[in-house]
Amino acid sequence: MSAAEISLRKAALRSRSLMIGLVLTLVFAGGALISFLWTPYDILTLDIANKIKLPSGAHPLGTDHFGRDILSMIMVGARTSIAVALVAVGIGMGLGVPLGLAAAARKGTFLDELIMRGNDLVFAFPSLLIAIMITAVFGPSALNAIIAIGVFNIPVFARLTRSGALSLWTRDYILSARVAGKGAARISFEHILPNVTNLLIVQGTIQFSLGILAEAGLSYVGLGAQPPIPSWGRMLADSQTMISFAPHMAIFPGMAILLTVLGLNLMGDGLRDLFDPKLRKVGR
Repeated sequence: MSAAEISLRKAALRSRSLMIGLVLTLVFAGGALISFLWTPYDILTLDIANKIKLPSGAHPLGTDHFGRDILSMIMVGARTSIAVALVAVGIGMGLGVPLGLAAAARKGTFLDELIMRGNDLVFAFPSLLIAIMITAVFGPSALNAIIAIGVFNIPVFARLTRSGALSLWTRDYILSARVAGKGAARISFEHILPNVTNLLIVQGTIQFSLGILAEAGLSYVGLGAQPPIPSWGRMLADSQTMISFAPHMAIFPGMAILLTVLGLNLMGDGLRDLFDPKLRKVGR
């Protein structure tokens, strides 16, 4: 292991933001993974006799209006939120990064203008509005939520990639590569992309947290995952009429969203400081 890698590892361990964010993220990701094999109760089994029970030994987070265990629902709901956000960010990064690289390589040309004006057009429509339009045609589902959030992520990564790439195209090693006869596409993927990866990792973490919020919002208004698939957003929607006498139905799904997004944002903040020596602080 090189001295630079050892220094980076020590800086990561000293970063409180990164460590706290990583722990919070792993807790909910771990819960989602465990739910594939085991949950305290079957989320598809209704137990009306035990509906709206407060937290107890049998049900640590209580039960909902159908008698379903809220802890089990949150564990399975984490799968939905994480999967939707992860795939949506993957779509945004998979399409946005090549577009950003192409725009930077052809700065000032028609292709650059076409890509950037297309990004502006997508930004004019929030993900919720895109989801409504998609739902009007294809109906509400988790897949349509993924498409809506993913489409909104494309210009985010395209703009970031273009901005980072433009600052590299004037570097000496890029000029040397051009003199050596390498084309714009080869330079973009061999020399530009590796040097903007750190930016993309940090932005990907942030967009992941925003994707979880977006999925919760879409499910809350009925445009996300449909029953019987659990979703944190729909759990909040189901609890809104019972919050006065069963606040636990809203508190625990809300806390799951809050802590997951907080963990991802803290992790993104820690990664930003870690990858940028100017921002790196001892003991943060």
